[in-house]
Amino acid sequence: MVDDIQVEKREKLIETKDKLLEEKLSALDPHEANVLRSQLETKRVATSFFRLFRFCTPLDVFLEILALFFAAVHGAALPMFTLVVGAIFNTFRDFTSYDLKGNEFQHKVNHLSLYFVYIGIGMLGSAFLESFLLVDRGEVLAGRYRKHYLSAVIRQNIAFYDKLGGGEVSTRIINDTNSIQEAISDKLGNVVQGIASFIAATVISFASQWKLACILLSAVGFMVITMGTGATFMAKYQLRSDAIYSQSGATVAEEALSAVRTTVAFGAQPHLAVKYEKVLDRVVKESKRSSYSLGVMLACIWASTFWVYALALWQGSREIVSGSADVGKIIVVITAMLLGSFQLGNIAPNVRFLVKGLTAASILNEAIDRVPVIDGQSIDKGIVPQTKAVGRIELKNVKFRYPSRPDVLVLSDFSLEVPAGSTVALVGASGSGKSTIVGILERFYLPLEGSVTLDGQEISDLNTRWLRQQIGYVQQEPVLFSESIYENISYGLIGTDIEFADEHVKEAKIIQACKDANAWDFIQTLSEGIQTNVGDRGFLLSGGQKQRIAIARAIVSDPKILLLDEATSALDTKSEGIVQDALDKAAEGRTTIVVAHRLSTIKDANKIVVMSKGNVIEQGTHNELIQREGPYKALVDAQRVTKAKSTNVEVLDIEALDISPLDSLNEKFNPKDVSTLSVHSAGTQTTQPPEYQENDIPGVRNPPHSTLMTNTKLVWGLNRKEWGYILIGSLASIILGYCYPAMAIITGQTTGSMVLPPSEYGKMRHVVNIMGWWYFFVGCISFMTAFITIAALSLASDKLVKNIRLALFRQLMRMDIAFFDHKNNTPGALTSILAKEAKMIEGLSGATLGQIQQSLVTLIGGIVTGIPFNWRIGLVATSVVPVMLVCGFVRVWVLTQLSDRAREVYERSGSMASEYTSAVRTVQSLTRELDVVVKYTKTVDSQIFSSRIAIARSALYYALSEGMTPWVVALVFWWGSTVMRRGEASVAGYMTVFMAIITGSQAAGQIFSYAPNMNSAKDAARNIYRILTATPSIDVWSEEGYVAPEESVRGDIEFRHVNFRYPTRPQVPVLQDLNLTVKKGQYIALVGASGCGKSTTIGLVERFYDPLAGQVLFDGKDLREYNLNALRSHIALVQQEPMLYSGTLRENILMGWSGPESEVTQEMIEDAARKANIHEFIMSLPDGYETLSGSRGSLLSGGQKQRIAIARALIRNPKVLLLDEATSALDSESEKVVQAALDAAAKGRTTIAVAHRLSTIQKADVIYVFSGGRIVEQGDHQSLLELNGWYAELVNLQGLGEI
Repeated sequence: MVDDIQVEKREKLIETKDKLLEEKLSALDPHEANVLRSQLETKRVATSFFRLFRFCTPLDVFLEILALFFAAVHGAALPMFTLVVGAIFNTFRDFTSYDLKGNEFQHKVNHLSLYFVYIGIGMLGSAFLESFLLVDRGEVLAGRYRKHYLSAVIRQNIAFYDKLGGGEVSTRIINDTNSIQEAISDKLGNVVQGIASFIAATVISFASQWKLACILLSAVGFMVITMGTGATFMAKYQLRSDAIYSQSGATVAEEALSAVRTTVAFGAQPHLAVKYEKVLDRVVKESKRSSYSLGVMLACIWASTFWVYALALWQGSREIVSGSADVGKIIVVITAMLLGSFQLGNIAPNVRFLVKGLTAASILNEAIDRVPVIDGQSIDKGIVPQTKAVGRIELKNVKFRYPSRPDVLVLSDFSLEVPAGSTVALVGASGSGKSTIVGILERFYLPLEGSVTLDGQEISDLNTRWLRQQIGYVQQEPVLFSESIYENISYGLIGTDIEFADEHVKEAKIIQACKDANAWDFIQTLSEGIQTNVGDRGFLLSGGQKQRIAIARAIVSDPKILLLDEATSALDTKSEGIVQDALDKAAEGRTTIVVAHRLSTIKDANKIVVMSKGNVIEQGTHNELIQREGPYKALVDAQRVTKAKSTNVEVLDIEALDISPLDSLNEKFNPKDVSTLSVHSAGTQTTQPPEYQENDIPGVRNPPHSTLMTNTKLVWGLNRKEWGYILIGSLASIILGYCYPAMAIITGQTTGSMVLPPSEYGKMRHVVNIMGWWYFFVGCISFMTAFITIAALSLASDKLVKNIRLALFRQLMRMDIAFFDHKNNTPGALTSILAKEAKMIEGLSGATLGQIQQSLVTLIGGIVTGIPFNWRIGLVATSVVPVMLVCGFVRVWVLTQLSDRAREVYERSGSMASEYTSAVRTVQSLTRELDVVVKYTKTVDSQIFSSRIAIARSALYYALSEGMTPWVVALVFWWGSTVMRRGEASVAGYMTVFMAIITGSQAAGQIFSYAPNMNSAKDAARNIYRILTATPSIDVWSEEGYVAPEESVRGDIEFRHVNFRYPTRPQVPVLQDLNLTVKKGQYIALVGASGCGKSTTIGLVERFYDPLAGQVLFDGKDLREYNLNALRSHIALVQQEPMLYSGTLRENILMGWSGPESEVTQEMIEDAARKANIHEFIMSLPDGYETLSGSRGSLLSGGQKQRIAIARALIRNPKVLLLDEATSALDSESEKVVQAALDAAAKGRTTIAVAHRLSTIQKADVIYVFSGGRIVEQGDHQSLLELNGWYAELVNLQGLGEI
């Protein structure tokens, strides 16, 4: 109950965020408010139907018009043959009521039947050209929408992203563009067909008998009003539904998947699932309203069709009696309008796709048409100097607020001068405005007041793209793209003379940058060297390795300005010293601004600026500031490492140590070698490393294979709670489907009476009157069943989509970490599966399922109805139906091949879009906007090109299935006239068979028109089955395993001869024969070079992975013997890169609580926050603990995010505390306080800390020095210094000098 209240409270806060933001803006000075609004505002765009084609070229316009012309021809052809039907019925009348000879009768019917063959050929040709051109152009234009949307989004100013959900872009670029593609492809063709068919029918009817046509046309106004009203409400509710999922649901999913290690470590899966389900409930609510609108619309259309024809037949009989019309004209009018209205009625389901397309386009066009106030993509806006920048920077009286937090003043009258070629360091507490200055210089945001100049020129007057190309920028959290190391670094050359130089020249430049950044040595150890793919967000590299690649990327272009926002924070001490030396050399002759918490990196700066609350409180050189004994000296004292008494510390001679040579890191892995790994105790377990194939699921035991039966069983199982709705909807659709065969019986009896001679006109009027009431009754039935069908099945479908999304989300949260390491399982790809694949199941449910069932009943019912009335005619007509079914089946098969290729490409493109937009600061700082669009364009264009042959084959089989209808009519009339000539059939019986077969044939065509949806649903069901039935090797759902009593848990940890390699990199050994012991309450530290296995050790304690050989013990038991949830409930993790979730600060801290939320008091939350030194900051915010953190904590600084993460760990009160660079993002002052809190928190519990900043672990009980996956030294701080070995060298490299 409490959890529900909190979730609803969070949702309410999100929904009112814009309103609150506007209130805050209104309280500011009008000028300041306008500056902030300009960075946030997105204008609503009214999207008309023609705006869907905004990216058409003249050729596209010509092909679209041509395609729609053929669609119109296709649609008009069917009513055209009613003229032939009328002529044939007059022939029937002459044969039955007058003295037309049998042979002459047969000759006339044969001659008229040939016109059906000609019409069929015309329909075949027009259907092929219509289908091919529309589907092909639809794919092309949707591809352009994808490209323009990504191009527009990637160029937006950063404030635009501050209010954008993490998964919104990938969801928009997949779901919304798919909706547009459907709207302008075959669904548009179906609409044009229906309209053309109705218009042709109307023209034919008026030309034949205008009075009767007027009566029939009276239904059109009602249908148009109904469709217009229904479409309006559908659009309204569909827009709400899509917006809710894209802005909230996709964000929850994307954040959970991006921060999966944090999610798993804290057991946050149930809480996130509740958040996700709440969003899905809101989506269902709006979707249900949209479905009801569709149900009312279809019900009115169905009923009006029957009721109007009741009146038409009654009036037609009167016209025959009066002599103003013959039976042929009456049949022409009735049959033409019947077919026309049938086609018009079938527009309704397709209109839904048009509405969805318009809704999607309106959302995409808002971003596409938005002109950013800061445009880094433009090459012609602003001044573009002809020479490189000199590098003189000056900020005068700068005032700044973040657009998303206008009530917080970040910089107030800030001034700073940075001479060209000098190095200026910015230090101070987190939130003091250091990184803000970097953001202003990169033009991520606009200052409210003041002047910011480069070489005396206002940066606002300079071309933003040129400005950013003068700057090398390294962020606090390194961002790499899922490409090779070579490609990642080459992006730093954009805008330089070398960008398009010979590959040998580029490679030499890149390799030199790697050497300068101390990255070349570790790159050479990788299996593919510099061509090694770094994985999603660089997850295949350690934090230090990622940072060194980022540094190489920043310096490869030899920029005149370097902005280093904690550029060495993730490096180990040895690498930091070497990289800092390289950066010092690189800084010669260029302007460098360094944001630093680790003061050893900036002691040689020309000027050090100490900041507090947006103001400069002290500045000078290192020595000058030390002598003043002010705030800077206090920061330095907080970071000093206690030295050994002996000051004679030499650099370590590695060869002097008695250590066996390490295995080469680029050693090729042979799975057979695992059996030869040494096992040193009877209890040691060895795990065979998996050899993954391309389609395997990493970390999954025996990945399942799906069949149609298993897929169907799984999907329907997820809908079992809605079986009542499905049963009611299916029964209603069956009754609705038989309404047309019932109408065939009524029409047969009516037309049979109309060929009677004038002497029996009284009998004719009697029969027509009775049949008219039957029409009215069937119309009432169709109204009720149509609404029930849509309402019940759509509700079940909406619930099914919700259940699938929720089940997939929970299953993904269940998967072990090896699953997420695989290149196909990036957050973007998995988010797109949640958004798209679950939605595709609608192709076998909802309104689509109702239409399929209805069509099948109409087809089968038509056959069953026709044969008893005249089996001779019925059997011949039915014999052609299998041919049509074969054509439809082949079309489905072709579409399957097409869909398989498209799905892979669009998933990859969705993942690409998610990757680029989540790293937008890096993309923009590198001026990669155009490059990103080009790369994305190539991916989309390749899929379009490869699909054309399959589209052509699909169009051919579709055309054959369409062309069969008039040929069936020709066959029925030819054979029917033959049977009638023999006296073996009546006109009434013949007409019943004819109507039943015609409507049945059309129903078969309707089934095939849903083939793309059915095929997509089948593919989606296969993928969903593949994920939902997978059982991970490390299963968080498992209830098996030992659950230790709370009071007996000590927190002892031991590694015994552990060997480990990552599943995705089995050729690279990470841990080799690792032995390590941590006793209860002991504080140990792991130090060493990046990539040596420190963080891997943390991951094994959390049981993210299992070792290949050896054991990891917890209180003397192998981790594999424990219940996984019980084990992790005793452990808390603070990672190197803090990951927060969208929501309030209170919710983020509560993520660390392992018990019921109702047990947590506000005092407990505040106590954890105080220990993490974040409480005072939270209370300074207007909303306190209810302040929204933004997507991934985007509204907080790096240090603030880290302290929230620490509070999240401390509220857990764990037995084991794992700190993976837990204080790396903190300023010195905060670090000192937090470290004291962590030291206090470590008492009585086991603590393992991974550290590069050695001042944070000098009080550790035992310090383990790692190298190459082994421990090369161990001891406390003082003893290791006296040893004068590896650790002493690291300490020496971090020294700040004596005061």
